[in-house]
Amino acid sequence: MSTPLQPSHAPPIQVHALRKSFDGHRVLAGIDLEVARGETLSVLGQSGTGKSVLLKLLVGLQRPDSGSIRIHGLQLENLSRQELTEARKRMGFLFQNAALYDSLTVLQNVCFPLERQVGLPRRQIEKLARGLLAAVGMEDHAEKLPGEISGGMQKRVGLARALALQPDILLCDEPTAGLDPITASEIDALILKLQRERGMTSVVVTHDLPSARTISDRLALMSEGRILIQGSFEELQSSRDEFVQRFLNRRN
Repeated sequence: MSTPLQPSHAPPIQVHALRKSFDGHRVLAGIDLEVARGETLSVLGQSGTGKSVLLKLLVGLQRPDSGSIRIHGLQLENLSRQELTEARKRMGFLFQNAALYDSLTVLQNVCFPLERQVGLPRRQIEKLARGLLAAVGMEDHAEKLPGEISGGMQKRVGLARALALQPDILLCDEPTAGLDPITASEIDALILKLQRERGMTSVVVTHDLPSARTISDRLALMSEGRILIQGSFEELQSSRDEFVQRFLNRRN
């Protein structure tokens, strides 16, 4: 039995008092967060502040110790395995290293989620996958293996795969990590283009402040497992908090 959705005006992502520890080490210490429909939120912070853990909790790859996560009104902690699988179909996840299958071609990587979830004929699956590759500028590399393309190209393929099930929520873990500035700018432009075309709600974890400024409607800065401040870049700039200023100035 499917769980009823909240009214359409509810934010697609709602997080309340979220806490998570590993082996006695506290990673998240009470996160409160909402992301509006069609909004892109970038989560910033130093290494080890729990940014990637937050993404994994949002997609249900890990369970919180306490607190709640609602995706389209569904409280993830209360879902059965089957219900969680259904909820994940509405979420795309771009991993930090793209996480492509080395033994599969670019085309096969994008086909993979379609084969597992959609149940369409092979010819139609390949047509959809090629369309996704065209959307990210990788249609001419469909038959190559991941090891035969650059890191930036792998990110593009990872993004195409994340969009395969037409999600309305996109979660990105360090989309520009390890890329040169020109390639990083190309990935930013691609994310912006896809956002405008598809109107997705997005959460992007990044160390790249220029990238965050380019693609985001709002920024959230994490420190010691909590969100220290959130708002526009100008609002963060105007903060008198010493840590906020040190973080922004060090990355400008």
